[in-house]
Amino acid sequence: TAGVGKTTLIQKASEVLKSSGVPIDGFYTEEVRQAGRRIGFDVVTLSGTRGVLSRIGSEPPPGKRECRVGQYVVDLTSFEQLALPVLRNAGSGSGPGQRVCVIDEIGKMELFSQPFIQAVRQTLSTPGTVVLGTIPVPKGKPLALVEEIRNRNDVQVFSVTKENRNRLLPDIVTCVQSGRQ
Repeated sequence: TAGVGKTTLIQKASEVLKSSGVPIDGFYTEEVRQAGRRIGFDVVTLSGTRGVLSRIGSEPPPGKRECRVGQYVVDLTSFEQLALPVLRNAGSGSGPGQRVCVIDEIGKMELFSQPFIQAVRQTLSTPGTVVLGTIPVPKGKPLALVEEIRNRNDVQVFSVTKENRNRLLPDIVTCVQSGRQ
């Protein structure tokens, strides 16, 4: 559910995993505020590179189809330029041991991108790569990829609430370290 702290939880888990020596890469989504009001979302990679995911009511670039979620217009080009290399990189690492790829979030805005959908599927089925991701709670029309992920037998889904988010951290870290997504 929105605003319960999924991204914060993912960031904390990433820090714990990183400090325990697990190779980790990926991206998270961050609110962008102006004068106290949310004007959109940015994608931020774990190495700190930032790009636009969406902004309120901005027009799509000339010649591009409009991808809109509520009042937000998604900047597909900006999103893909940042997210795709990170996912491809996570899925192609070599060497022993497992790697972790953070994908926050696999949601409506991100799913306008077909290459992103393919990259997520690819990353989920790469041996040795564990995905630590967030998916939205189903409401309205189900999102095909989200349901596909939810129903995979190699995926462990945690429901995050304001009440349980702090308790979940050790469980999530243990889960990722044991090699489950």
